[in-house]
Amino acid sequence: MNEKEKMIGSLWYDATDEDLTKERTKCKSLCFSYNNTLPSDIQTRNSIMSQILGKTKKNFLIEQSFVCDYGYNIEIGENFYSNHNLTILDPAKVIFGDNVFIGPNCSFYTPVHPLDAETRNKGLEIAYPIVVGNNVWFGGNVVVLPGVKIGDNSVIGAGSVVTKDIPSNVLAFGNPCKVIKQI
Repeated sequence: MNEKEKMIGSLWYDATDEDLTKERTKCKSLCFSYNNTLPSDIQTRNSIMSQILGKTKKNFLIEQSFVCDYGYNIEIGENFYSNHNLTILDPAKVIFGDNVFIGPNCSFYTPVHPLDAETRNKGLEIAYPIVVGNNVWFGGNVVVLPGVKIGDNSVIGAGSVVTKDIPSNVLAFGNPCKVIKQI
């Protein structure tokens, strides 16, 4: 099993692997092109984004700047919108449903690094998927951590750090993010 197969399979893998490094460099070059395309040039922006992302629906808008690691592990649903400065670290899948709206400066992180410094310094990591349902709204400056699932129709308040699953139809916020009320 190669390092990419381990990565995608949520097994410990060597993030410094030459092939994975090449894939990240290619993706970051595409992100650079995207971020330096005129905002008014929607056709070029969408063309570049279709080269970055693993799966998109027809209607989406990702404001610049945008960065990710691999891109092919990211899937966005119909009517997806992200404000400025979206960061997605995607060694594992990051899947967004339809009608997802993301405020500025939000981050979605799938990798986990070893707590043990000696192991961590070897470049090992493991990644767990993030799944976001339909009709979810994220306020600005939200961070979603590895392995989290967020249910349909929920709202995540600004500044939240989402460390565990959030059910459908709730308002949740805080650090750590917790359910405040049903909506």
